[in-house]
Amino acid sequence: MKLESFKAGHYEKGVAYKYFVPTPIDAEWTWETASLNALLEKAAVKLGELNSYARLVPSIGLFIQLHVTKEAVVSSRIEGTQTNLGEALLPKAEIQPERRDDWQEVNNYIRAMNEAITELKTLPISSRLLRATHLTLLSNGRGEHKQPGEFRRSQNWIGGRSLADAAFIPPHDKLVPELMGDLENFLHNDDINVPALIRIGMAHYQFETIHPFLDGNGRIGRLLITLYLVSEGILDKPLLYLSAYFEQNKNLYYDNLMVVRQKSDLVQWLKYFLVGIEQTAAQAVTALSKMLDLKLEMEQQIHDTFGRRAPSALRLLPVLFQTPALTVEAAATATGLSYRVTNEVMAQLQTAGYLQEITGQSRNRIFVFEPYLKAFDNV
Repeated sequence: MKLESFKAGHYEKGVAYKYFVPTPIDAEWTWETASLNALLEKAAVKLGELNSYARLVPSIGLFIQLHVTKEAVVSSRIEGTQTNLGEALLPKAEIQPERRDDWQEVNNYIRAMNEAITELKTLPISSRLLRATHLTLLSNGRGEHKQPGEFRRSQNWIGGRSLADAAFIPPHDKLVPELMGDLENFLHNDDINVPALIRIGMAHYQFETIHPFLDGNGRIGRLLITLYLVSEGILDKPLLYLSAYFEQNKNLYYDNLMVVRQKSDLVQWLKYFLVGIEQTAAQAVTALSKMLDLKLEMEQQIHDTFGRRAPSALRLLPVLFQTPALTVEAAATATGLSYRVTNEVMAQLQTAGYLQEITGQSRNRIFVFEPYLKAFDNV
C-alpha cells in the first residue's frame, strides 16, 4: 500500500454526534515521495550519532534522569501544568500548595517513564505495557478518577467543552481494543518491510487518533515514541523525547495530526515527524556535550582547589548529577559521608558557584545544582 494513497478513515454516527474511525495500519507501506527518503536518512543518521555519542560518555546513567525529568516537565506542560524543571526536583513539601497538583502530575510521569523503561527488559511494547504506564501516570493526581490503567469505556473528545463543539471526536470506545490491537501488531510485524521510524511515526498518529484513554493520551503517546526506539535497539538509552519539539508550536503539531484525519495526508505528518527526530537528536547530543563539559570542569576545579576535601567532593559529584536538588542529609546518605563532611563539601561547592541554597533556612536546607539545571534547560 502506498502512503500517498492512504485513507485516514471515515465517520460513523453516534448519538447526536459523529465519531472518526481510523483505518487500520498493520500493512506493508511504500511511498514515491523522494523527500521522505531524504528526511528518513537524516533522522536515522542523527539518531545513530546520538547513540554512538552516548556510548562514549562515561557514567551516562548520571545524565539520563535529568533527561527524563525535563521530558516529564515539558510533556506535562503541553497538557497545561505549570511546574518547571527546578520545582520538579524538589520534595513535595517545598512546593506551594496551589502548585502541588501540577508537581504530582509531573512526578507521576517521571515514575511512569522509569517504570516503563524497566518493564521493556521483560515486556514488549504492548497494550498491557501502556495500560500499566497509564496507571502510574494517573495515580494520586487529577486524573485518578478517569479509569487509570484501563482503556476508556465511554466517548471522549478533543478540543471544545463537549461533544457538541469538539474539534475532533475519536472512535467509539467499543472499537478501541481492536484498533489498539492493530497498532500493536503493526509495531511488531516482522513480515512487512517498513522502517522503524516510519512505523513509530505512523503509530504515534494512530494512537493519538484512537485516544484510547479518558485522560493522559498525549503523554502516553509521546512516551510511546521513546519506548519504541529503545525496544528496537535504535537507542541504547532513553535519551530522545519529542515533547519539546511538539511544544515549540503546539498548533503546528495539532494541525499536522488533523491534516491526516481531514485530508489523509500521512506523508506531510511523517515529514514533520522525521524533522522532529533529526532536530531533537542533534539537541540531545548538544545537551550531553554540555553536561560532560560541566562535569570535567568541576572535577578539575575540585582537584585544584578543594584540598583535603577533594576526595569527598568527587564522591558527591555523581550524586549531584543524578539528584540536582537535595538536602545535606540526603547527600550524606547517598555518599556514605558524615553529615559534617558533607556539609563542609556542599558549602565549598556553594562558594564555588555550583550549588545554590534555595530555602533561606538554617535547617532542612535544600541545595540546587544550578549550573547543571540552567545548561540543560537552555538546550
